[in-house]
Amino acid sequence: MEKVLSGMRPTGRLHIGHYFGALKNWLDLQEKHQCFYFVADWHALTTNYENPEDIIENRKQLVLDWLSVGLDPDKCNMFVQSHNIYHAELSLLLSMLTPVSWLERCPTYKEIKQETTNKDLSNLGFLSYPVIMTADIVMYGATYVPVGEDQLPHIEISREIVRRFHHLYNCNVFVEPKGVLTEVPRVPGLDGRKMSKSYNNYISLSEDLGEVEQKVKKMVTDTNRQRLKDPGDPEKCPVFDYHKVFSTEEEREYITTGCTKASIGCMECKMILFKHIQELLTPIQDRRRKFEAEITDIDEFLKPMQDRANEEAACMMEKVRKALKI
Repeated sequence: MEKVLSGMRPTGRLHIGHYFGALKNWLDLQEKHQCFYFVADWHALTTNYENPEDIIENRKQLVLDWLSVGLDPDKCNMFVQSHNIYHAELSLLLSMLTPVSWLERCPTYKEIKQETTNKDLSNLGFLSYPVIMTADIVMYGATYVPVGEDQLPHIEISREIVRRFHHLYNCNVFVEPKGVLTEVPRVPGLDGRKMSKSYNNYISLSEDLGEVEQKVKKMVTDTNRQRLKDPGDPEKCPVFDYHKVFSTEEEREYITTGCTKASIGCMECKMILFKHIQELLTPIQDRRRKFEAEITDIDEFLKPMQDRANEEAACMMEKVRKALKI
């Protein structure tokens, strides 16, 4: 069975953008492949090195969100990156043979550094993010890495590092990973911008449904539609972007006709959307409450899966050290 690896940084509770952008795909992959899903807490430090105190609580909330959407310990392996010291060892060894120029040309590195004006990202850890990511992937022999399009350059660097390692040491230790692009529906923020915690324009998976309803009611719509009698354009409305993800074809046709002909109001449109969001979140939140009641120590809960990941990593590091003759 081919292996899949993916991870998330523990930056707080997950929102519906995470669900449609990654978790929905993770659920499908756990039925088909041997999957390793890890809490990327060291990766979180590459940009949040000044405030590490929230990471422990955030990784607990992250795992609870994973469990609440349906990730199954019997079908996938969930673990914490920092609880496997072999990740640090392999990252260090791979950094010895990775040219700095490969990392500096990474478009994501340049874009994030340009966009982030309120924080110094000249640290070595941020520059070497693709090296750490490579160690995460090749440690478990993962063939597939589900990523967004912006992450494909990282996967290409991983492939180059693997080829360079094999060439330098005349071996064939690692699987050369492949980035798997998944069709991700566009779920903008509630104000039409990119969904982001910094913009406070998101709906959390664990958010109180009463608060969710109020957020939906306040969503930005087509700004040209000022009154009920004014016709609108669904393609200019962030609410309709959500309908493309949540609603049925019949509902979208009804909303399109009603909006363009001004026969329905924006609030009716929004309440159709809220009904579907409620249908998604209710079972997720029910499962979350169940796991919150059952799990007192998240590390203890993860321990069997963590041990399996650590054992597999230990075997890989034996092969790496043998290839390096150290």
